Amino acid sequence: DELGLLEEIKDHDLQVPYGDRGGVVIEPMLTDQWYVRAAPLAKPAVEAVENGDIKFVPKQYENMYFSWMRDIQDWCISRQLWWGHRIPAWYDNDGNVYVGRTEEEVRENNNLAPVVVLRQDDDVLDTWFSSALWTFGTQGWPENTIDLKTFHPSDVLVTGFDIIFFWVARMIMMTMHFCKDEDGKAQVPFKTVYVTGLIRDENGDKMSKSKGNVLDPIDMIDGIDLESLVAKRTGNMMQPQLAAKIEKNTRKTFENGIEPYGTDALRFTLAAMASTGRDINWDMKRLEGYRNFCNKLWNASRYVLMNTEEQDCGFAAGSELEYSLADKWIESQFELAAKEFNAHIDNFRLDMAANTLYEFIWNQFCDWYLELTKPVLWKGSEAQQRATRRTLITVLEKTLRLAHPVLPYITETIWQSVKPLVDGVEGDTIMLQALPQYDENNFDAKALADIEWVKGFITSIRNLRAEYDIAPSKPLDVMLKATDAQDAARLEANRTVLMSLAKLESLNVLEAGAETPACATALVGKSELMIPMAGLIDKDAELARLAKEIAKTEGEIKRIEGKLGNEGFVAKAPEAVIAKEREKLTGYQEALAKLAEQKETIAAL
Repeated sequence: DELGLLEEIKDHDLQVPYGDRGGVVIEPMLTDQWYVRAAPLAKPAVEAVENGDIKFVPKQYENMYFSWMRDIQDWCISRQLWWGHRIPAWYDNDGNVYVGRTEEEVRENNNLAPVVVLRQDDDVLDTWFSSALWTFGTQGWPENTIDLKTFHPSDVLVTGFDIIFFWVARMIMMTMHFCKDEDGKAQVPFKTVYVTGLIRDENGDKMSKSKGNVLDPIDMIDGIDLESLVAKRTGNMMQPQLAAKIEKNTRKTFENGIEPYGTDALRFTLAAMASTGRDINWDMKRLEGYRNFCNKLWNASRYVLMNTEEQDCGFAAGSELEYSLADKWIESQFELAAKEFNAHIDNFRLDMAANTLYEFIWNQFCDWYLELTKPVLWKGSEAQQRATRRTLITVLEKTLRLAHPVLPYITETIWQSVKPLVDGVEGDTIMLQALPQYDENNFDAKALADIEWVKGFITSIRNLRAEYDIAPSKPLDVMLKATDAQDAARLEANRTVLMSLAKLESLNVLEAGAETPACATALVGKSELMIPMAGLIDKDAELARLAKEIAKTEGEIKRIEGKLGNEGFVAKAPEAVIAKEREKLTGYQEALAKLAEQKETIAAL
């Protein structure tokens, strides 16, 4: 100022950064660090992905990899921590730097006398530098060991998208720099990088101890009471001032703590949620649902064992076997499931593989096939019962093997009871059994089509019972106006099953043009299924019930239409909320049309 060189003094508002954990001011300070020049290492690592030696699944993550690697900066590898691999560098009193594996090697290579005092660098290597050596460092490198020859390069790396640069890229760079094949070509560390999404809490927030929203897998497996969960989430916090808020949220979300769901239910949930997206919002309801799925498999297995243990399952030479349509159908369904499951696993779509298992086990094997076996096991001939028992136990055994990678514990336990009942199955554990593959010889397209017709018939009867409030146990007289010869043939071939599962008093095929009374109807295949309504229901009571339902549904439609007609609501509400309301409106409108149709049918009686 005295020299006239000062132009201006001006106050500025600055953002002062604070550490997230320690809560103290972060101040920059220049220090000496160790660096690795990364550009020469990055070039071959980029080429390895470009030419297909390494592929990313999903493929979109290659773009993230390339964006970092093509604009890579030198890599600072020194850290001021007290744990880790210590920097292999030594200093003398004159400030000279010597690098080597050990102090002895440094002295020998640099002809340093014993009187020269050396001090090793106090810094440690960046943890990602140490981790980058993992694929070959764990196999005995730098020696050309049998393990290194056998297991390197590895096949698949499973990792999260958030460490593609920190870990994946650096493993590729370091491996290709240090490891060469017999021809001197750089080796890749792995052939496929399977990138998972990041599991967040139910609100989409990243799980962290400071937020108090971490879910310990052990707690979901074994269960934990509320007080222990609160103590776990609020203990040893870096920011204890957040403890009260975390405790409040925990008590609200988990009023009774977390009940035990088991390892298999947790594994299946994780597989089922392993979509190709970057974020996976955790859902305790899905965990509960897949726990129920495990219970379903357990109970189905008990039914199979109850009907096959100490029974003739047709494995003896010369056994007479008469397979039912349902037996052929479930074998075909299993082959389709095995084909789909293996294709999804090959494509790293664990979510779709889990869905295939769920669909087959719950919806096909448990809900339909086990029910279809009951008429045979109760009233079938010895040859029919023998064939159905054989199908029950063999399909269950194959299903356990197919599900084992996702449900290892329950399948192992059940398999130990199933193994002695199936001819040709040997070994101490299911883990060493072959994963089922598609076998065209077991596939019967006609059986698939025929049983789908049977399922449609039974489902239509059940739906009409629900629509017209007819008790599930009340025997019904049913007619089928068959406009297709194949439908009529299917009815006759499966009459016993249809009568049993649909709980029918009679089942008749009408000739074309035959007059019919007022009926509830449904389309099955190319034919019309008809239930005469006279005497089944109290006409006046049913009309009153329908009128009440119609009024209620009309009220809901009016309410939602009013909400969607409110410009303020439409302008402010999230798009997802608006879409949900429109979906509900469509559902109520369809329900109203169905109720009006039912009212018309009842009024005509």
